[in-house]
Amino acid sequence: MSKKVLVTGATGDTGRAAVRESIALGLDVRAMVHTLDARSDALKALGAEVVVGDLLQIDTVRDAMQGVEAAYLVWPVQPGLINATVNFAQAAKESGVSTVINLSQRSANRESSSDSCRDTFIVEEVLNWSGLPVIHLRPTYFLEWLLYPWQLPFLQQGVLRMPVGKGRHSPIAADDQGRAIAVLLKDPQGHIGTTINLSGPVEMDHQQMAAELSEALGRTIVFQDVPVDEYVQSISEMGVPPYIVQHLDGAMRDYQNGRMAGADNNIEQLTGRRSMTVGEFARLHADRLNGH
Repeated sequence: MSKKVLVTGATGDTGRAAVRESIALGLDVRAMVHTLDARSDALKALGAEVVVGDLLQIDTVRDAMQGVEAAYLVWPVQPGLINATVNFAQAAKESGVSTVINLSQRSANRESSSDSCRDTFIVEEVLNWSGLPVIHLRPTYFLEWLLYPWQLPFLQQGVLRMPVGKGRHSPIAADDQGRAIAVLLKDPQGHIGTTINLSGPVEMDHQQMAAELSEALGRTIVFQDVPVDEYVQSISEMGVPPYIVQHLDGAMRDYQNGRMAGADNNIEQLTGRRSMTVGEFARLHADRLNGH
């Protein structure tokens, strides 16, 4: 009988990838979603058992945990992270879950002015106090960021617009994170109690990122550095939710101060295959990035 695992946030970027990759590894996957729709139908078609639940409603989480050996916790950049995590932890303890994989963020930081960065740090501590067998994953900024609605229109016009100065990071794709999550859900041995950074293969600044995007897309992408204040005001005017705006105000200042710097080969160590480059991701999503 294959190992039963729970993936929360199963229609999100890392959730979808974790479901797909876990099934590919032979795991029995229960996918927790907010609503039944075309996205949950796609998970069902892959072979997942789909259940409706809400991390802010503990009884739904406990029900989703029944019979599960390992569970993946993810929460979007929105209010409620600490509440959701406490519910998840309590349900995991009640259900006897033997492994918890927590998607944290590289910018988790007790001293950050970003509410999300501070809350993410607190959540790691809460899970550590809980006594649950937990693995924290700290991905750097997602390559999917390029496709976000407040970023994509600029890229389609040839501009990589970010308030990052000379800050550096190693951009990572959600698909590669999904492969690592699946491996750890299947076999967490040796990793319980650790914090694992997840990065793309190359650390770079945004000038280098623009050059790699230019080469991959066959057109010139120019990096435009903007002041943090100007950037957050502009995305607020574009309709980005206030919590995300507040987070980016703090996180981008942290980024400029080196909080996201560094590279590692942890994806390759875990899965046997390196994570994709900026250019590979751009070619994969060239139609959208080019506005077709």
